[in-house]
Amino acid sequence: QAQLVESGGGSVQSGGSLRLSCLASGYTTLSSYCMGWFRQAPGKEREGVAVIESGGHTTYADSVKGRFTISRDNAENTLYLQMNNLEPEDTAMYYCARAWQGWGCTLMVTEYIYWGQGTQVTVSS
Repeated sequence: QAQLVESGGGSVQSGGSLRLSCLASGYTTLSSYCMGWFRQAPGKEREGVAVIESGGHTTYADSVKGRFTISRDNAENTLYLQMNNLEPEDTAMYYCARAWQGWGCTLMVTEYIYWGQGTQVTVSS
């Protein structure tokens, strides 16, 4: 059973930065699968933020391009999301997730089968 545990969320002011981490264990070797960060704000649907494929190719939502960076540490089996220049609109619960496959992944929620419990990010103006 794959397990994903997020950490690093918190409360910051607009313009601040946070780095989220996702430690993977069980049947999950980060370098073998597409890994993604998703977020869900109250009353809204869960949306894709960033994805990294097994080969290292990354995809970002337009709303975070240039501000967020997804990366992974294969030795530590940990996924990261560096978030800079945060805006109040970034306030949400952030989740990491693992897809079935290792390449050709998109930001679609339905492509991801294992999910963490989430970590809250709150940005105040």
